[in-house]
Amino acid sequence: MRPFARSLRRAVLASSALSMLAFAPAAFAQDEGANANTSDDEIIVTARRRDERLIDVPVAITAYSGEALAKAGAIDITDIGQTTPNTTLEVSRGTNSTLSAFIRGVGQQDPVSGFEQGVGLYLDDVYLNRPQAAVLDIYDVERIEILRGPQGTLYGRNTIGGAVKYVTKQLPEEFSLKIKGTLGTYDQADLVVTASAPIGDLLRVGGSIARLSRGGFGDNLTTGLENYNKDVWAGRGTVELGGYGQPVLIRISGDYTKDKSAPRGGHRLIPSIATGAPVLDNVFDSRGGLVDPTQEIESYGLAMNVTAELTDTLTLRSISAWRKDTSATPIDFDALPAVDVDVPGFYFNEQISQEFQLLYEGDRLKGLLGFYYLDATADTLFDVRIFNTFAGLTAFTEADVDTTTFAVFGDATFDFTDQLSLSVGGRYTWDTREASILRQNYLGGGSPVFGGAGVPFGAPGTDFNGKRSFNKFTPRASLSFKPTPDHTLYASYSQGFKGGGFDPRGVGVNAPDTDGNGTRSDDEIAAFLSFRPEQVESYEVGYKGSLMDGAVNVAIAGFYADYTDVQIPGSVACTVSGLPSFCGVVSNAGKATFKGVEFEGRVRLGEDLAAAGDRLTLSTALGYIDADYKEYVSNIGGVPTDVADFREVQNTPKWTASGTLAYATPIGDGDLSFGTTLSYRSKTYQFEIPNPYIDQKGFALLDASIVYTAPDDRWSIGIFGKNLTDKEYKTSGYNFINVNPTTGVPVIGGNGLPTSALGTEGTLTAFYGNPRQVFVTGTVKF
Repeated sequence: MRPFARSLRRAVLASSALSMLAFAPAAFAQDEGANANTSDDEIIVTARRRDERLIDVPVAITAYSGEALAKAGAIDITDIGQTTPNTTLEVSRGTNSTLSAFIRGVGQQDPVSGFEQGVGLYLDDVYLNRPQAAVLDIYDVERIEILRGPQGTLYGRNTIGGAVKYVTKQLPEEFSLKIKGTLGTYDQADLVVTASAPIGDLLRVGGSIARLSRGGFGDNLTTGLENYNKDVWAGRGTVELGGYGQPVLIRISGDYTKDKSAPRGGHRLIPSIATGAPVLDNVFDSRGGLVDPTQEIESYGLAMNVTAELTDTLTLRSISAWRKDTSATPIDFDALPAVDVDVPGFYFNEQISQEFQLLYEGDRLKGLLGFYYLDATADTLFDVRIFNTFAGLTAFTEADVDTTTFAVFGDATFDFTDQLSLSVGGRYTWDTREASILRQNYLGGGSPVFGGAGVPFGAPGTDFNGKRSFNKFTPRASLSFKPTPDHTLYASYSQGFKGGGFDPRGVGVNAPDTDGNGTRSDDEIAAFLSFRPEQVESYEVGYKGSLMDGAVNVAIAGFYADYTDVQIPGSVACTVSGLPSFCGVVSNAGKATFKGVEFEGRVRLGEDLAAAGDRLTLSTALGYIDADYKEYVSNIGGVPTDVADFREVQNTPKWTASGTLAYATPIGDGDLSFGTTLSYRSKTYQFEIPNPYIDQKGFALLDASIVYTAPDDRWSIGIFGKNLTDKEYKTSGYNFINVNPTTGVPVIGGNGLPTSALGTEGTLTAFYGNPRQVFVTGTVKF
């Protein structure tokens, strides 16, 4: 089904679902949510779908209040990855707004259709099915929670690695207006206007409009465009009915983002092999010549959250949502003017979801029963142009992948005593994946889809339609013991599951003829293009506590996970119908084990300072993970070979650490606060095969801030510095050079450079984290 027909069907379904809920019986109650901070040292979260103190939740979770994020100058959700143990949140290679997320070694780097994410991202309890447009800017946020480990008995979508919850603020009962402006280096200029007003006693309306802009950190020396710039318009609108003591809260919200930032070009790490173009001095400069299609990302959605208090102990919730995003992006893999490995692409994603939760909260028993439905489409279209290899040679791919998911889940906690509690839960998931994949070679130019003049050459390399279903029951259990109300010890076991699918870049004509009849049947092609589900079994023990009258708060977790049938998507050079091309290779790697420790602490220092109204705190986070493949079978020369000893888990540094020292002191009736954060990540492998050029050695980042808040929080002004030492560090990249298939060691040519696996120039490019930025932010409230 093509995008227009899909859009029409989704619009009808979304309208029907929202209409039915709009006329549901008015027997609902307010979801109080978590007003992130009840005190400086106590955070309330909803990780288990009910309000709880952070120290009471037997789950490894890191929570950030909106106030804390503002005082740290957080720009988007990737910032919080620096201070969260064993977590990687970064902008994907070659994009400005696609998210790559990894928690405890589990994630997904490949953004094309067909690959599900290992870490779930939720916007106001709505699961975002695709990573495009998922690098959410931080504004109008109540809190952000990061849950580590498999999630499925408490959340709509099962996620095998963890979840990131982005929660926006509930509208206040009184009129409010807030204007926030930012000016900074690289011509940064941001403006966010947030307003809300009551209409009668029960109805409130509000919203935010954001203009976020910044010049480039470098330039594209071929096109003249700025590189790594930002050009975003965004907005959110909300209508709320009830709440604040009423027996119903209906919250209808919509959001819209348009990103017209220039394409993000990579930095070549080696001179071009054929033409000898040197490596550029500035890592933020690029030479890529691809400009079509014009880059533009647009995303929007509607959601209706309804909460009903049926009795004193029973609550019903409904979460209905429709979302859509489109991306047009030119990615120049080789980062040169030559059309060597140039990839223009379109992404069309759409989803409709419905979740129901029935929650019970008695004296001893608390729990929920839930139902979840997701119907999503992901259509990816792209060229791979390698004109240097053969004049006008293009491999075009269209991969349309539909996902339909049903699930029932439940979780219950029984308090045997005030000290001892047992939680058990389970989930049954039905996943269905349907794929329509077309691969066609063109000669004489790019494909007509992207305005090229190429003509089809030969029969399609793939013309495939397939369907697979994956069903799985995943349990969870935890036992917690509270020797006192301020100390929690727990042990837990959980299973995580991610369904299989079809490789959207696979080439059907390369499927083996397993039955030896000289042709490739549909079953043989389906087996070649498909990959199995993956599963993780996770064990965790932990302690959370508040000591010394709340002056010290700590959380310690130790975990062990068995990870099987790990899905490893990749792309390699290949031959299709006698011509060089670009092929997907997806394998279920076999087995891996992840074990590690996480520590988070917050200490209030200097009681003599507190007596004078000053506050000095030290917050620390430390993560250690030993992520190791135990079995990784690769087809080398037609022989299945275990290469586990030569493979690494990507985007998973062994050590992550951070320390934040914050000091606040009264200035008259106002408040002046200082903060500085030092964060560290050890060596990070960008792919499973280590590469000395593209992997990132250990590095540290230093941030600092000074914020003055006027009496009654009427206005504030802050100065923020990010990456103050101007550290250059790689976050991702592209690699198409020849390597030893077993060890991964690059094959070096007579010129002393790696040899090219695709194209003539050798694609080995990297993308970097932001350089030093300094900005001033002012906020006025009315």
